[in-house]
Amino acid sequence: MLTKRIIPCLDIKDGRVVKGVSFTGLKDAGDPVELARRYNEQSADELVFLDITASHENRKLTLDLSARLARELFIPFTIGGGISTLDDIHRIVTAGADKISINTAAIQNPDLISQGAKRFGSQCIVVAMDVKREGDHWGVYTHGGRKPAGLNAETWAKEVQERGAGEILLTSMDQDGQKTGFDLEITSRISGALSIPVIASGGGGTLEHFHQALTIGKADAVLAASVFHYGTYTVSQVKEYLRERGVPVR
Repeated sequence: MLTKRIIPCLDIKDGRVVKGVSFTGLKDAGDPVELARRYNEQSADELVFLDITASHENRKLTLDLSARLARELFIPFTIGGGISTLDDIHRIVTAGADKISINTAAIQNPDLISQGAKRFGSQCIVVAMDVKREGDHWGVYTHGGRKPAGLNAETWAKEVQERGAGEILLTSMDQDGQKTGFDLEITSRISGALSIPVIASGGGGTLEHFHQALTIGKADAVLAASVFHYGTYTVSQVKEYLRERGVPVR
């Protein structure tokens, strides 16, 4: 059985780590490289850095952060936000990132997924999906959760896999920052329907929430921000809790 991964997420705005609730009310949470060092020491499996306003403000992600992180980290890291072309992917990866994450650009130009996977390998392409419950299904949103894409989350997830993405980062906008638990229903639906890994995101508040996402939600990895940034738990504590309950972790 493949080991499950624990991934701290660092949302970046104007060069600082921020955290909000359901994508609003952002508060400063520290310097990205400083926090990255901390998670490196805590044996995080990977890190994800998302420039959460890059697409909205039509800015290109600066390469400085990727280069700084590559010098400091010994674990894989993903960078996302404002990546819209193959050249963007090339620059980010060349600067040191192991993977890139695309959301808005993937929906606006789905061929970017296919072309990116072909040129850089599927393992390099992570498609982020920000989803919100809409009646009996979940809709997909772009531009940092600001715009509905008019897509059914489960249908889009299958297309993303078919186009060659190596992984899906699935964030529940309803649960984001609430600390009341991950959206287990949509997580399990998508994880159960796909063969590529799904990272559960949005809602982690207790150790049991992590356990539920990986068992009931069938996720391959769990991503969280608040509980790690503000010291509620360390990555090591989460892993120990999971290990005691028979969940294989690194």
